Amino acid sequence: MKNIINKITRIIFCINEYLKKNILYWADFLKFKSLTKHSQQRFDLYLQNRYPCLHDKTASTGFDAHYIYHPAWAARIIARHRPKLHIDISSSLHFCSLVSAFLPVKFYDFRPVDLHLSGLTCESADILALPFADGSVSSLSCMHVVEHVGLGRYGDPLDPEGDLKAIAELKRVLEAGGSLLFVVPIGQPKIMFNAHRIYSYEQIVNYFSELELKEFSLIPGDAKSGGLIPDATQEMADVLEYGCGCFWFIR
Repeated sequence: MKNIINKITRIIFCINEYLKKNILYWADFLKFKSLTKHSQQRFDLYLQNRYPCLHDKTASTGFDAHYIYHPAWAARIIARHRPKLHIDISSSLHFCSLVSAFLPVKFYDFRPVDLHLSGLTCESADILALPFADGSVSSLSCMHVVEHVGLGRYGDPLDPEGDLKAIAELKRVLEAGGSLLFVVPIGQPKIMFNAHRIYSYEQIVNYFSELELKEFSLIPGDAKSGGLIPDATQEMADVLEYGCGCFWFIR
C-alpha cells in the first residue's frame, strides 16, 4: 500500500510540475508578444510556430558526467603524445570528431556511420574480429564499448563471453609500446541486462595483465561528486556502486 501511495504522490507531483511549467510558458509567450509591439518587427511570431522547451530553466547547466569527462580525459592524453594516427573502436562520435581536428583518426563501429569530416575515416568492423594484423596498432581507444558486447543491445549476437573476446582482440592488435585508452563502468560487478556490465577494478587489471597500467582515472556516479579524479586508487573504485573507470594501458 505504501508503494502505491508513493507512486500516486509522484504522479500528482509530475502533473503539477507539468501544469506549472505550461502556465509559465504561456505567460512568457504573451509577455514576449506584447514586448514585440514596442520593438522592430524582425521575425514572425505565430502560435503555430511555437516550440515549447519546458525543462531548461535550471539553476545550473546539467551534463552526463561519464560522457563529458571520459572523452576529455582521452583527448588530453592523445593531444600530449600526438600519434601519427589514432584508431578508435566504437567510442563516442563526439570524441572522434573532435580529436580528428588535430590528428588523423580512423573510427570503426559494428553499425556503419555516415559521418564525413576532414581527418576522420569511418568504417564498419566487428570488435570480435578487428581488421588489423597482430601487433600493428600504436594508438588505440575503446571507451564505453566492451561492457555492451554480447548483450544484444546493438544487434550483436548474445554471448556471455563477448566482452572477454573483445578484450582479447584489443590486446591482439596493440603493438609493442602501443597505447590503449580503455573505459568501462566500474563498481560492484554485475550485469544490467541488456544495457551493460559493471566491472570491478581488479577484473579489468587482470583482463589486461599482459599490459602496463600507466594511468587510472575515475569518474564517480554523477557531476556533483567531484568530476574526474586523476590517478585514482582501487579503493576509490571499489566503494562505488557505479562509476566510470578510465584505464591507460601500454604494451
